[in-house]
Amino acid sequence: LASVSSNPSTNKKQNKGRTGECSLTLESPGSLTGLVLDPSPPLPSPLPSSYQRFTDCYKHFYQLQPEMTQRIYDKFISQLQTSVREEISEIKEEGNLEAVLNSLDKIVEEGKDHKEPAWRPSGIPEKDLCSAMAPYFLQQRDTLRRHVQKQEAKNKELADAVLAGRRQVEELQQQVQARQQAWQASVCSCLLSLWSLIGHQGSCRE
Repeated sequence: LASVSSNPSTNKKQNKGRTGECSLTLESPGSLTGLVLDPSPPLPSPLPSSYQRFTDCYKHFYQLQPEMTQRIYDKFISQLQTSVREEISEIKEEGNLEAVLNSLDKIVEEGKDHKEPAWRPSGIPEKDLCSAMAPYFLQQRDTLRRHVQKQEAKNKELADAVLAGRRQVEELQQQVQARQQAWQASVCSCLLSLWSLIGHQGSCRE
């Protein structure tokens, strides 16, 4: 847990040069998600050096009201802690730091199982770019090939349907021609029969 404190013995990093000192402590350095503020950290005891610098800035007031100066200093430290906690909470919410840090922890844990050396750039931009973009281009090539195969299959189905339609039309045309020829033959036969009948009747009258 990270806490804000005015005690230099428990802090890893300190913001000096201000009226009071505050810092963030990462108690579990092995975990990135350890950067969590204690919701209710205890109020630290005034640091002699920090309090001394504070009183040096307000010597006359300290000489007149030492107890009031102490209360003002304690109040200032308390408000500073609250302000830092609120700002860090806002940063965590805006940047979604909790999820990001959890994902980083997961990556670190997964990386421990990898025995092979990690990829490193060769120093040649063209080569590195090709190695990075090659999987993407290969994937796109396979995708395009699948689309082409599907389209070719559809085109073949359409071509087969067109050929079947043409064959059906040709068969219908042949049937129409055959029926037309049969009708013409029957008409001619009827006409010949009629003419022969008329000729026979004429010869009988004579």
